[in-house]
Amino acid sequence: MIRRSAAALLAILALTACAELQRLMPAEQLEFELAGRIAARYRDEAATGNIAWRHAAQDDEMLITSPVGSTIARLVRDQDGVVLAAADGVEHRAADAEALTERILGFRLPLNGLADWVRGRAAAGEPAVQRRDAAGRLQTLEQGGWTIEYQAWREDGLPVRLRLVYPGIELRLAIHEWKAVR
Repeated sequence: MIRRSAAALLAILALTACAELQRLMPAEQLEFELAGRIAARYRDEAATGNIAWRHAAQDDEMLITSPVGSTIARLVRDQDGVVLAAADGVEHRAADAEALTERILGFRLPLNGLADWVRGRAAAGEPAVQRRDAAGRLQTLEQGGWTIEYQAWREDGLPVRLRLVYPGIELRLAIHEWKAVR
């Protein structure tokens, strides 16, 4: 069960070129597309993988693969809710991603906030504490009980390395590719 939780945590969060998504949403709706690596630690378990994520205002497509390219899980969010398809073919459904993670993992993950956090900004409508470096870029962001540390940036101002911490959970994202960023 703990291994399943670690795999599900990777699947939910929320990155390499061998990970490909079905193109379910039109390119003009995309707010961003990213690819890279993810490492997750949940309690005493840890897992690593690759992630490919397409995000639009009301839709998400996320594919998590193992380091060797095998599918771990696929997450799809649209107006009808969220579906998490695990590698074993079992599909989990919920009205929203937070409810799905609470049911599968036992705690709610802030997937709505994550779409803003990976772009180097606080999520709208929720209090946040922000600390910036001398160049004005976020160094740390505290929001929704999470602490997000921005460890590296591209020249165009997009983060490429992040560490997200919540009691009992640590996520590390290394983003290799950004596309269609709005």
